[in-house]
Amino acid sequence: MGKYSQISDYLVRFLDNEVKKTGMQKVVLGLSGGLDSAVVAVLAQKAFGDDLLCVKMPSHYSSQNSLDDADELCRDFALKNITCSIAPMLEAYEAMNPDLDNLRKGNFSSRMRMATLFDISARENALVVGTSNKSELMLGYGTLYGDLASAVNPIGDLYKSEVFELAEYLQVTKSIIKKPPSADLWDGQSDEADLGYTYKELDGAMKLYVDERLSREEIIDLKIDEKMLDMIIKRIFRNHFKRKMPVIAKLTSRTLGHDFNYPRDITL
Repeated sequence: MGKYSQISDYLVRFLDNEVKKTGMQKVVLGLSGGLDSAVVAVLAQKAFGDDLLCVKMPSHYSSQNSLDDADELCRDFALKNITCSIAPMLEAYEAMNPDLDNLRKGNFSSRMRMATLFDISARENALVVGTSNKSELMLGYGTLYGDLASAVNPIGDLYKSEVFELAEYLQVTKSIIKKPPSADLWDGQSDEADLGYTYKELDGAMKLYVDERLSREEIIDLKIDEKMLDMIIKRIFRNHFKRKMPVIAKLTSRTLGHDFNYPRDITL
């Protein structure tokens, strides 16, 4: 059995176990037409079948290619899906805030999508499945309480370059695999342009620093770009707060997050 065959089988079982131990049977996820949500949708469809609902949430900045790719994926894998545009909410907020720059616009869009998704999850009595990969989580390249929010995340320990390889194994729609990564948060937005490097370059350095735990000096000796490495290290530490629950000030002997740390699936 190959690497990605094993990973796929494990992640399908992971999703099934983690969702059903909560007492729920259904899941929802935001389907953007991008790589990460496509991979998670295919994995979730294997685990839940028609108990998966994919929600497309375009805005007036979404590219037609992304919408077409999402539709093609739904056809290819018989994914149950609905469309809930966030355009009216975003346009109303833009009208109230004419000074809105791209960063604020992107963060607001991401949070409106997640607010929509969690409301639909309440209606459907379902859990929200996350689609953030390890590259994004380590670099803090995501919106707190936006695309970083979820109840369970199957790909958070896979770097973006590995998600591409898993997508190939799962036979995700070719147009999704081939296009440049983008969150479609504003006109012309590109993940790799924002970060300044390709995911292949970033992931190679992060695997050395995070997984193999090499020092900065040891990594530079391996001819990794020093400027890129310093950017990675700075982002990993600066964005650590995004990877943790809010820190609670300790006042008693049994404080959540400090001493009261039961596993999430503990039962009486």
